[in-house]
Amino acid sequence: MPKPRWYLIPVRVLLVTFIVTLLSFAVSLLLGITGIVFAARLRHASHPNLTVAYRYIALPAAATVAGIVLVGACAMEARRYRQLKMLRKMEDEMQHAN
Repeated sequence: MPKPRWYLIPVRVLLVTFIVTLLSFAVSLLLGITGIVFAARLRHASHPNLTVAYRYIALPAAATVAGIVLVGACAMEARRYRQLKMLRKMEDEMQHAN
């Protein structure tokens, strides 16, 4: 088992946060545009303002998801690091006992 490296934790946390944030931005933007176009059709408006989907729907949703994922990923990576460190210690003790 490879030795756990603490300096890789921030890299993994930021990578996961970035990917999930991009995905949530894309999904919320798609839903926002769909909702705005649907509402414009119901009101018989010819040109809906789609910038609302960026400013008031997708960006706040992605920022919220980013904060939640950042905290969750930090907690999961810290737990993973402690578990790997303990497993490594137990493995070394078992090898020295033999």
